[in-house]
Amino acid sequence: MQAADKQVDLHESKSFLAKRIAIHPRTAKGPFRNFKTAVMLLAFVVYFALPWMPWDRHGVIPDQAILFDMVGRRFFIFNMALYPQDLISLSLLLFISAATLFFITGLIGRAFCGYFCFQTIWTDAFIYIEKWIQGERPARLRLDKQPWNGEKIAKKFATHLSWLTLSFWTAFSFILYFGFAPELTLRFFAGDLPSVAYLTVLILTLTTYSAAALLREQVCILWCPYSRFQGVMYEPETLIPYYDFQRGEGTAGRAPFKEGLKTLEERHTQGVGDCIDCELCVQVCPAGIDIRKGLQYPCISCGLCIDACNSVMDGKGYPRGLVRYDSEINIESPTAGEPHLELLRIRTLGYGIAIVVMFGALIFNLASRTDVQLSIQPVRQPLFVVMSDGHIRNRYQIHVTNKSVVMQSYRIDVRGIPEAAFDVGAMREIEVRPGKSVMVLANVDLGADAAHQTREFEFIVTPKSKPNEALVRKVKFNTKVEGFENEPAR
Repeated sequence: MQAADKQVDLHESKSFLAKRIAIHPRTAKGPFRNFKTAVMLLAFVVYFALPWMPWDRHGVIPDQAILFDMVGRRFFIFNMALYPQDLISLSLLLFISAATLFFITGLIGRAFCGYFCFQTIWTDAFIYIEKWIQGERPARLRLDKQPWNGEKIAKKFATHLSWLTLSFWTAFSFILYFGFAPELTLRFFAGDLPSVAYLTVLILTLTTYSAAALLREQVCILWCPYSRFQGVMYEPETLIPYYDFQRGEGTAGRAPFKEGLKTLEERHTQGVGDCIDCELCVQVCPAGIDIRKGLQYPCISCGLCIDACNSVMDGKGYPRGLVRYDSEINIESPTAGEPHLELLRIRTLGYGIAIVVMFGALIFNLASRTDVQLSIQPVRQPLFVVMSDGHIRNRYQIHVTNKSVVMQSYRIDVRGIPEAAFDVGAMREIEVRPGKSVMVLANVDLGADAAHQTREFEFIVTPKSKPNEALVRKVKFNTKVEGFENEPAR
């Protein structure tokens, strides 16, 4: 209990440079702990396994499910190939992620921090390793206090070595997303990769080890901006872990479970609340806070204090819910009702509508994207040229980008002008490698009469492998400058 008190005192210290006292959370049991564990295991399976998942891309090497090809400036996500030209899709995805984060925070507080944040997931894993080697919380506290001897050196060394191993594995798995995993693995341990790869692994290993093993909750408290601006996103209807102060304290405060204060009738007769002051809610908290002191910014809404309190209430035969997910309005009401989500609020409705609209736009954008991107720009220096025979020439730059994963051939045609007026030299049919662009310079020469009658025409770029998916772009044929008609050169 003294250690728990010290943990709380640390967060109440007014000195920014106060020495950190290590927090050794006790293992909680209950649905919130089970959910956190399930999320952690799923995240680890996805993160560490995806680079090794094969995916057939019709001869494109490497055949890897998720691949960030920085050299080719393309991202492979299963059957989808994304290029820098797909910036709109990336922007929509980032907007949806941010709006979803705000939406969830408005409903159930910092649930993302408590269950899905990388810092939380990796810290959970490091705590599991610590517990596996050093034992449960009381054993770890004893180990910290005992003098350095063979047992302490062995357990501390094994713990930090395991942490460094997981940190290295995390960093090494990260670089596997940027190349063919089997080949990168062989080249990495053969010392055949560029120095930047080894530097990246070293930096990520050290930062993962520092954040998840040494700093832990300090990353959230001192560095993460989200823990700071979360207060402006909470509303009185937001569900977050709360301690039912009225029920827990009664009129005479909380008191231990002892003779004369064992049944609810005995406690209520003496004005004592339901809280038996066991401090399990403090001991299981990864941030080391005391939920009984009200809402505090280090709280990550993980719900472990709820699991701990409910297990105590079950053991004593008291009703559950002394610590629970609830809203400020309900918890402070003289006649509190059942906690429930308040969806029909201006802020949550706004976030929800924004998410639905942007998600629809993202789906439409991805569904309507083609394997070729076509951009046609007129050459503006000069905008046109009047030839000696009276013909007027416009020049155009045709940019064709192959966004598929295989080599493609394209044919360039025109519509709305005579074929003889169109000249691209030997570039009528072009081949473009995956993820690459080819620029074609086209000349269009029209006689004086035809030029003044032609306001626009069409370029048609047809993939030879998909003739039914031709791209058509209308362009203007320029014959005027500043409102004056051109005259043939004399």
